[in-house]
Formats: sequence, C-alpha cells, structure tokens
Amino acid sequence: MTVKLTDVEISNALEQLQDWELTDGKLCCVLEFDDFISAFSFMTRVAIRAEKIDHHPEWSNVYKTVSIALTTHDAGGLTAKDLALAEAIKIEFGR
Repeated sequence: MTVKLTDVEISNALEQLQDWELTDGKLCCVLEFDDFISAFSFMTRVAIRAEKIDHHPEWSNVYKTVSIALTTHDAGGLTAKDLALAEAIKIEFGR
C-alpha cells in the first residue's frame, strides 16, 4: 500500500517544486508554452515518463496551456509517486 505524505512532507516538497501549489489536496500547476505543438509535445514526453512509473496525471490542454493535478487516488491523497511525477514534469518543462 502506498503511504500518504504528511503535511510537513508536502510543505517541504512545495518549496522545491516551482510552479506547483496545493489545491483541494492535489499538487497542481498550469504551464504555458509557445504554441499548441510545444504543449502537446510536452504532454507526450510526460505521458511516457508517467507510464514508466505507473502513475498518471489528471490534466488538460487548451491551445498552449497545460493544467495538471496530481494525487494518488488509492491512497486518498498525495504520496511519493506524486512527487516523483512532479519532478519528472519539472524536468520536461525545463525547470
């Protein structure tokens, strides 16, 4: 079973995750790109990483904007899986 992060662990993680915030118990961010192709290309790269770690984001894309929310549904909150995916997303976004 995956263990939920404590409030302190979440707070510490947010200090390291530029562009991310805690909203309704989920790690969330909105990323802007130069155009639709850049946004969609980013989503493709993240999808490949997400599949490798078997953890998938809740996300949407409207033109050049990608909105992402991370949580571990079977744990009922945030876990290390969410932090790992947020870090991967950070790398793919270039931050």
